[in-house]
Amino acid sequence: MNDDEKIEVIMRNLEEVVGKEELKEIISKRSLKVYWGTAPTGKPHIGYFVPIMKIADFLDAGCEVTILLADLHAYLDNMKAPWDLLEKRTKYYEEIIKKLMEVIGVNIDKLKFVKGTDMQLSKEYTLDMYRLSSLASVHDAKKAGAEVVKQVENPKMGGLLYPILQALDEEHLGVDAQFGGVDQRKIFMFAREYLPKIGYRKRIHLMNPMLPGLSGGKMSSSEIESKIDLLDEKEEIKKKFSKAFCPARETENNGVLALIKVVLFPLLHKKSKEFIVKRPEKFGGDVAFEKYEELEDAFVNGKLHPMDLKNACAEEFCKIMEPIRKHFEAQELKTLVQEAYPEPSK
Repeated sequence: MNDDEKIEVIMRNLEEVVGKEELKEIISKRSLKVYWGTAPTGKPHIGYFVPIMKIADFLDAGCEVTILLADLHAYLDNMKAPWDLLEKRTKYYEEIIKKLMEVIGVNIDKLKFVKGTDMQLSKEYTLDMYRLSSLASVHDAKKAGAEVVKQVENPKMGGLLYPILQALDEEHLGVDAQFGGVDQRKIFMFAREYLPKIGYRKRIHLMNPMLPGLSGGKMSSSEIESKIDLLDEKEEIKKKFSKAFCPARETENNGVLALIKVVLFPLLHKKSKEFIVKRPEKFGGDVAFEKYEELEDAFVNGKLHPMDLKNACAEEFCKIMEPIRKHFEAQELKTLVQEAYPEPSK
């Protein structure tokens, strides 16, 4: 790829890029260094395909990519992950993300995984945390985490430290850019404002659009009906898709269409395959789509029934997710999942 092609691949399907000029300047000289952070809280769900697909783009464009397993963040966010479960959940996240990368054809040899506590407990990082904490106001720290950190009437100090640590991660990981959902925009802007105050440069911020959940709102690990666990059985996947919010002719907050557009079509294109919707002959028979735009047009114009669309989507995800589920049938991995997410005591 030439520089313009690399920039196009890095930026495609993003909702917003802050620092486009810096991005162009770096690409003209060397590979972009970018990181994505994920906090090991609830079990990763089908929505994780979205950032992973984008990370595949970064790698295709020759970027150096780091995935931060942000274990401290998981605890600081109102203790979403209890301290005694942090290590197990972090191991589970790394294992399932690697398998997720593998099933979409990403070479994980090009990726670097960093555990938050391996970096964030160093003397240098801790001193920077105190330096930034002495400059950031409670108001700014609370505002920065408003869309990400769980909001409660009387917030814990940990929630205020969350955006401070996320800002410092950019410097201590040695990256040029941070990638995340647009829901993290306030934290990104906090980092751009405060890092220069302690002598560090502003980073580029690459923001993905937020994927609607299957129930119509935001897809979340805590909303069982809004998401499909990456280890769900076939019947469970089909059942959840059959209940998904997918009103006829409507595209807004339609999580089924969003998954087809952002995940399935790019994956099918890599294999030179079409998206096939199977239907009885009396309802028009099977129909194949080469491009997402054709499918959306058929749906909006009433030529494609929501249930046929949901069934086709479920079939594709059952095929994609089968290797992940089978991988976790190994006894040691079954034990890891059970230890990371123990059944609540009665």
